[in-house]
Amino acid sequence: MKPALSFRSGPKPLTWSDFPHGDYIKVGLERRMKAWLPRMFGYHLLKLGSLSGQLDTSKCVIPHQVNVSPHQCKKTSVVAEIDELPFSEHSVDVCVLAHSLEYESDPHHILREAHRTLIPGGYLVISGFNPFSLCGLANLLPFSSQKLPWSGRFFTPARVKDWLDLLGFEILSDERFVYASLARGSRLSRFAPWRRFCRHYLKPMGSCYMLVARKRVAPLTPIKPKWHARPKWAPAVKNAGLRQTRDKSN
Repeated sequence: MKPALSFRSGPKPLTWSDFPHGDYIKVGLERRMKAWLPRMFGYHLLKLGSLSGQLDTSKCVIPHQVNVSPHQCKKTSVVAEIDELPFSEHSVDVCVLAHSLEYESDPHHILREAHRTLIPGGYLVISGFNPFSLCGLANLLPFSSQKLPWSGRFFTPARVKDWLDLLGFEILSDERFVYASLARGSRLSRFAPWRRFCRHYLKPMGSCYMLVARKRVAPLTPIKPKWHARPKWAPAVKNAGLRQTRDKSN
């Protein structure tokens, strides 16, 4: 297995229209997020990355929603790197990472930063491209590594879940969607029967995935002090005593 740390230089998405059929991917992700957003409560929601900031999260009851991106754009609230968040520990209730891990050099650090800022019980929503899909197979085509979305590193959902498990997250949901190669110029309507077949019988082969995880922190159990570290010696037989013996050599 290749290490996650990567310094590949290639185009990075700034808007959903940079992806082939990007609006279709965005709508599919928002449709699945709507089932979870009403369950998330708190005071602060972070959208990490330019794509996350363009998602519709109006169904969430959290009033304060902050868009963090290293690029200044219309919907950016805080300009900062998403792997070095300028927020204190345990201060955020929800973090959204939409297709961000694929295009950053150190995805582990991004997840650690999200874990640091989340409160115990906070939610993390992650979406990405599945390498074991039609979209992942298109990465084998020549010159695809210089085009979006294949210019990034595709991580399997199982690998991302392993990272989350090591950080102490509980996986609540794992969904797949968009059963198409996402090749630019192809009409998705032409493959509607194939997409319906994959949706029913090949669910793990979806080109995109969405993970919902919750931060779990085990409570510390206090250790009571042992006031009697050395218990007094007591004979096993009642009324038994010690008899001193003289040294025969003397």
